Amino acid sequence: MRPEGDITRGTTNPARLRRVDRWIAQAQRPVLTARPRPLIVDLGFGASPVTTLELYRRVRAIAGDAEVIGLEIDPARVAAASRRLTELRAGGHPLPGLSFALGGFELPVPRPPALVRAFNVLRQYPEERAWATWARLRSGLAGGGVLVEGTCDEIGRRAVWVTLPAGQENTAGQENSAGQETPAGTGSITFSVRLASLDRPSDLAERLPKTLIHRNVPGEPVHQFLRDFDRAWDTAAPYSAFGARQRWLAAVADLSGSWPVLRHPPLGGPRRWRLGEVTLPWAALAPPSR
Repeated sequence: MRPEGDITRGTTNPARLRRVDRWIAQAQRPVLTARPRPLIVDLGFGASPVTTLELYRRVRAIAGDAEVIGLEIDPARVAAASRRLTELRAGGHPLPGLSFALGGFELPVPRPPALVRAFNVLRQYPEERAWATWARLRSGLAGGGVLVEGTCDEIGRRAVWVTLPAGQENTAGQENSAGQETPAGTGSITFSVRLASLDRPSDLAERLPKTLIHRNVPGEPVHQFLRDFDRAWDTAAPYSAFGARQRWLAAVADLSGSWPVLRHPPLGGPRRWRLGEVTLPWAALAPPSR
């Protein structure tokens, strides 16, 4: 059966996904440690397996028995990644639990994964297809699992991603990463930036997920959010004397007075804000029609 999806450009770089990998290892630690041998899928790893290797090392530091599978719909990319893995193992790096396979949105893996990372995969799709793909991927997750889907620039300075729980049929009686009941439709959206490179928070608009990037227009929640974030950034301008991080912290604190910015670990709070992150409930920015 042909894998579901279309071949992407395959562009990737070392450390390009470091921001979302840090989020997975820290904010999603309860997901990684909730079960033995958690299965993690890197969906659409691209022309090089480098970011799959980086994800593997991150999650194995948290869950030593985790298994990571990199999926691609291009057979040539799978073959190249498998050859690279063979070379690494021959060079003295066992890398147990790491593998590469042919596959797409159907998730042809041995068991439902605890986490799927899909980055820079859906930008080429129409919006409606992106919504359908979210539903497809969420339905394939293990109970209590999450889909982390988003976009970043070519060198990983700016990124936006959503973290969505398993589909309703997989969530009964499960808990989310904050240890609370996970009703269908919940989730979060995270904005992450290298603060030294930031001019204005609305610069992140070009990295919005496909389900939002065409919604950045007057009348949509994401448009109002980015306008308010820019205003908070302008108000915090005096803090620039103490560095971009202090300005960001002041802006996020101001923004949290009018938007439901997550304030407590593991998903929010000053410790995460200092990293150049801000996270909100997905419902706060979701299109009203959804």
